[in-house]
Amino acid sequence: MEPRTGLRITPLEIRNHGFRRRITGYDPSEIDAFLQMVADDYENTLQELQQIRETVAKLDSRVVELAANEALVKDTLATAQKLSEELRQTATRESEVRIGEAEIESGKILEAAHRKAARLTEDIREMRSLRSSAASAVRATLETHLRMLSNLEEDEGSGAEDLPLSQLSTETDDQN
Repeated sequence: MEPRTGLRITPLEIRNHGFRRRITGYDPSEIDAFLQMVADDYENTLQELQQIRETVAKLDSRVVELAANEALVKDTLATAQKLSEELRQTATRESEVRIGEAEIESGKILEAAHRKAARLTEDIREMRSLRSSAASAVRATLETHLRMLSNLEEDEGSGAEDLPLSQLSTETDDQN
């Protein structure tokens, strides 16, 4: 006997059902043919119903699987978005740090350039002062030598050859 599926009658019960015979009853072969046809249709309907139930069970299983996959995809997407945001924030912080470092470095370079410019300006001022001092010293030396030459020329004309050497050097010092 076939298992019960919630229906009141099974195809086997339809096939095996016996009717009481009466004298003026229906044609038994026609009833048997009709019952066979009903039983076959009923059996096909039950098979289709079983296939539909199996398909529904498979689809239910697939829905559960897809729901789990959907949750996983959502979690993965949320994680990817969070990671993307963290990477963006990290990149922003790193760029801010690098910009800050570059600003500090440029400040140091600028300060060093100012110090160097100030040192060069001081060196130029010192060199100008040295040049001026050297020019004054050379001028004074030249003037002294010119005076000495002039004195020598005057002495040659006045007969200074007769003066002792010590007196000539004293006269030259006095003129300086």
